[in-house]
Amino acid sequence: MKNHFRLDAIMEQILSPRFMQDRHQHRTEHMAAIRQRIQSHTAQALSAEEEHDLLHMREEEKIARDVYLQLGERWALRPLVNISGAEQAHMDAIAALLTHYDLPDPAQGLAVGEFRTPDFQSLYNQLVERGLRSELDAIKVGLLIEELDIFDLVEARSRARQPEILAVYDDLERGSRNHLRAFFRHLQRHHGEYVPQYLSLSDFEAVAWSEREEC
Repeated sequence: MKNHFRLDAIMEQILSPRFMQDRHQHRTEHMAAIRQRIQSHTAQALSAEEEHDLLHMREEEKIARDVYLQLGERWALRPLVNISGAEQAHMDAIAALLTHYDLPDPAQGLAVGEFRTPDFQSLYNQLVERGLRSELDAIKVGLLIEELDIFDLVEARSRARQPEILAVYDDLERGSRNHLRAFFRHLQRHHGEYVPQYLSLSDFEAVAWSEREEC
């Protein structure tokens, strides 16, 4: 019982207005540094694959943000509250690259839960439906989103040539690994089981059991 009260106190501090304000300030400063780094490079011609990957990742990061926002309204889980803001920062980083390369923004003007690509719309609908069933299902949805994000970022990075794109992908992948770790800790607290869908079991466990990285 003593440990339970201690956890409640920690959670109250974590989700306090001061903590959220500090977290927002950190993300704002980090995003400013990313934009500066992008703008320090001259935009070069991109391959069709590089362009496709940027557009794809913009919508994929939107899925993560939108799903977490929707599930966060139903379940009082720390990762859903914290990580939805981080996913907005991920969206902003990709948007900065789209602007840099004068590419159309597939997420522009769309509300939460709306997607231009039918496959993304279908995936969003499925994930929200699944995550609303229970807290444990919401945690598993978070794990699935983060391992998909990691998988696709690794693939996109293998096709990218421009240093500013590679830097953003590295930054996003590092953040996604931290997000996966956060959801995995909550999976353990719920005594749940999860089978990776996109990463190999060894790759998933290598991330899940490792220490948080500085972002």
